[in-house]
Amino acid sequence: MADSVAAGLADENDTENEDKEREKRLFSSVKKTEKQAAASDLTETLGFYERKAKCKERKSNVSDLSLVRFISAELTRGYFLEHNEAKYTERRERVYTCLRIPKELEKLMMFGFFLCLDVFLYVFTLLPLRVLLALIRLLTLPCCGLSGSRILQPAQVCDVLKGFIMVLCYFMMHYVDYSMMYHLIRGQSVIKLYIIYNMLEVADRLFSSFGQDILDALYWTATEPKEKKRAHIGVIPHFFMAVLYVFLHAILIMVQATTLNVAFNSHNKSLLTIMMSNNFVEIKGSVFKKFEKNNLFQMSNSDIKERFTHYTLLLIVCLRNMEQFSWNPDHLWVLFPDVCMVIASEIAVDVVKHAFITKFNDITADVYSEYRASLAFDLVSSRQKNAYTDYSDSVSRRMGFIPLPLALLLIRVVTSSVKIQGSLSIVCVVLFYLGMITLKVLNSIVLLGKSCMYVKEANMEEKLFQNPPSAAPSRVSSRAHRTKHTREPPGEQAEEGLSASVTTQPTQRDECPAPQIPTSESDQFLTTPDESEEKSLIQDDTELKHGAAKKDLLEIDRFTICGNRID
Repeated sequence: MADSVAAGLADENDTENEDKEREKRLFSSVKKTEKQAAASDLTETLGFYERKAKCKERKSNVSDLSLVRFISAELTRGYFLEHNEAKYTERRERVYTCLRIPKELEKLMMFGFFLCLDVFLYVFTLLPLRVLLALIRLLTLPCCGLSGSRILQPAQVCDVLKGFIMVLCYFMMHYVDYSMMYHLIRGQSVIKLYIIYNMLEVADRLFSSFGQDILDALYWTATEPKEKKRAHIGVIPHFFMAVLYVFLHAILIMVQATTLNVAFNSHNKSLLTIMMSNNFVEIKGSVFKKFEKNNLFQMSNSDIKERFTHYTLLLIVCLRNMEQFSWNPDHLWVLFPDVCMVIASEIAVDVVKHAFITKFNDITADVYSEYRASLAFDLVSSRQKNAYTDYSDSVSRRMGFIPLPLALLLIRVVTSSVKIQGSLSIVCVVLFYLGMITLKVLNSIVLLGKSCMYVKEANMEEKLFQNPPSAAPSRVSSRAHRTKHTREPPGEQAEEGLSASVTTQPTQRDECPAPQIPTSESDQFLTTPDESEEKSLIQDDTELKHGAAKKDLLEIDRFTICGNRID
């Protein structure tokens, strides 16, 4: 009995001990969970763990909304430009390009100005002598006999035609009263004169574009080989067309010079200011347009021609004003500020226009050296043995500068302003003429030397010995393309030196291939081509599309507008 009681008490003690151990285990597990919950309540702020996260979070939220912290963040905020290095380097190069534009542009302008001056002096100096030599050859022909198949060389025929045009137009200009034109224009209002001046500028460009075509047609009609089938109206109709053109263009330039003279002599100078502001309107019309290298080259040539024409108009205005004041030198100083203002505005407008065009179209300043080399190539190529045009005509085609009307007007103004009386005046005229010849020769020598240097720097010597194109670079048919490859004449060898070729006279080729007649798109599709022709036409179309942007600068002349050649 006692043993059973003792065993029951032992069992009760064991159960009590097990209950106590279970309570201890539960208590320890609760402590662990509380510690883990406390650790999870810790938050990360600025890389440091802080206790009492809830209180700290409330305080940080309040401090984030403070104005002081926002201002301090704005004052201490930083950034690194080197993370976008390419972008900022490009911006810096654009600034350097804009700073280089005035220097490079003026180099091109000066070279082009002296090219126009050389062509302009040629009309007064060498052209009369060449016409005189051609007439002497005609007069002495019965005594000497025919030494060849031609009575006169093609260049001499063109010179004689130019001389006759100048003489006829000079006598026709005597029937135009400059004084009456001046007073007629002076009586108009300022707005009318401004509109008239703008219309005259547009008409001058149109006349220049169409006038060189008329002169080229006359020269080719007069010198075309007689063996070919006649496809023209005759030399005499072309001659009278050329005389009419030169006369009308000279009158147009006279009205333009008279309007400028009225602006100079106005009391309040308002008309002169309005005419100068017209140059800045040109910036608006050209800066915000897309330009390529070919388009910029065409615009540069137009600016060169426009600047030379304006300088000649200013010379005419000064001569007319000095005549009215009996050649008083004091009046020249009165005109001097206005002349400088017009020249300065012209230069400023050209610099700003070209600077922003090159900036907006990502064109480097080195492109102007390429333009200068292209102009130099024209001068050097006109001295070659296979030259196909005179240099004066080449400049006219390239820049649209036709010297005959401008030279005719200057001769008319000088002869009406300066009275030649007595032997002393004749001696002065002869000395002045000799001085002009000297200036022309020196200018030609310097330009030829500079041109050879520019051509050599641009590595364009090989193009000097290439045969000139026989037809305009328009689309030709596939059959003509095949005959070109089968009957192509041997070209001039390229072993001849550059220095020796610029001093030799051009020679006539004995055998010349038949010229390729350019055909238009409508002429090609009037007939049904075969399969091979269709494939070649499709291939030509793709080549024209892909090669339009890669035109050579030597093919860009006054006919080229916005990169597309008008044939």
